Amino acid sequence: MSASRSETTNAPGPDEPISGKPDSDSGSGDDPADGSGGPHGAASDDPGSDLLAALLDGMDAALCAFDADGVITHWNREAERILGWSAEEAVGRHGFAGWAARSADADAALGRLMSAMRTPGRQVDEFALLRKDGGRVLIRTQSSGVRGADGRPAGVYSAFSEVHDQIDLERSIALSEALFEDAAWGVVLVDVDLRPTVVNGHAARAFGAKRTEGPARASVLGRPLGELLAQGVEELEAALHHVLSDGAPSALAELWVTVRTPGGDRRRCWRSGFLRLASPLAEEPVPLGVGWMFQDITDAKLAAQSADRVRFRASQLHRASRAAAECEDPAEAATVHLDFALAGFADHALVDLVAAERPPGASAPGPGAPVRLIRALATPEGGEAGPSTAVEAGGIPVRYAATHPALQAMDRTGSVRASAPAGADPGAVPVPVPSPAWASARQWPRDSVHALCTVLRCRGRSLGVVTFLRGASRPPFERPDAVYAEDVTIRVAACLDLAALLARDEADDEAGAGNRAGAGADDGAGNDGGTGLG
Repeated sequence: MSASRSETTNAPGPDEPISGKPDSDSGSGDDPADGSGGPHGAASDDPGSDLLAALLDGMDAALCAFDADGVITHWNREAERILGWSAEEAVGRHGFAGWAARSADADAALGRLMSAMRTPGRQVDEFALLRKDGGRVLIRTQSSGVRGADGRPAGVYSAFSEVHDQIDLERSIALSEALFEDAAWGVVLVDVDLRPTVVNGHAARAFGAKRTEGPARASVLGRPLGELLAQGVEELEAALHHVLSDGAPSALAELWVTVRTPGGDRRRCWRSGFLRLASPLAEEPVPLGVGWMFQDITDAKLAAQSADRVRFRASQLHRASRAAAECEDPAEAATVHLDFALAGFADHALVDLVAAERPPGASAPGPGAPVRLIRALATPEGGEAGPSTAVEAGGIPVRYAATHPALQAMDRTGSVRASAPAGADPGAVPVPVPSPAWASARQWPRDSVHALCTVLRCRGRSLGVVTFLRGASRPPFERPDAVYAEDVTIRVAACLDLAALLARDEADDEAGAGNRAGAGADDGAGNDGGTGLG
């Protein structure tokens, strides 16, 4: 800019006559603006002017200069590229009339440019010019007046570009600002060291910042991703490394992460897209980092997972009912329902039935006496696969403490959930850990961590309790799990109640047959005795 002002300052003043013809050779050889020194208006014997012409030609912006009379004194190669007119054709012409503008527009365009000579600061104008091929182009100029050594206006320096290029630039800037401020998804710029350098408000909130301005947003910048995420950082860093080395993937990626927040860790699912950023100024692409855009789809994913789970469980109930209908023994049908329920739901299942009526001579239990439960069915322990099998308990009740979840379920006539104590490490996420002592004390398999006890209800009576157990690899039971367990338990209770009725009827039939056989024997003996006495 300073070189342009220097060159323009050396242009002839308004009191010095200048020929308006491009090929004029009037004036002395010492006049830098007489046009005889070259196409850019610089004298060939002035090394400074030659250097200035070279500098102007090397700039990316289109540049031209006018003296105080409106005669073009400089015209660089970028101006030639935009309009098609060479420096030899432009330098020395007065304004744009007759060559670079329509007659109706030429005087107005030159007047607006020359008005910058007496206006402080930089003046911006837009008007149409003509290319050499006859096409019109709308340009935007930024013009500044130049004063001579005596302080009088000496000319105008103007930089111009096509308006659509400027509009494209402004749109790009506006889009960038909108993405970083108003977008409904998170936008993060990650440098080559995989540290966030720029985040928008949505991303700052996603990373746990309560406020999205000032220090709250700055607290996310420059930190390793491992300090922001408790889980999922390996998958995210692998994706970023892939983008830096091989470019952006062709499809979006869904990443499950656990975000560290002041209120605790939160499990989120982010649908992410990546773009590799490279410098547009380098001849070969130089990676600047990765543009990472993501949208939180946790609610949608959880809803989809819940719908899939409901469909699967409904299918399991239907299949179990079809299989149980083919069983002749109702007790076998109960195990079928139990085995179908375990798929994708639990690792173990136990069935405890209320003990039979008290033996003859035993005193009646008091109103506060605990319920006695006897183990009837159980799945294999120790990681063995197989169906539920009957347990020969010999009528001995299971030793349950008064606070056992199974007894609590009997008292409440509802479902009861329980989990092993969480880990004792204060820096770790509180997650229940396997505790053989905790499981053994409750008469459960040693690898049990989560339990769900539901009551076997049929014909208005509580027949016992079904206990579903999960290991450490599964999450705790939730309310939807309890609803599904109650559906299964209703079917199991109906089968077990029917089995008990059939067993009772069979026993009564056997007892009746025995009584009839004994009565017949007595009658036969009486008849034989009577005959002998007669």
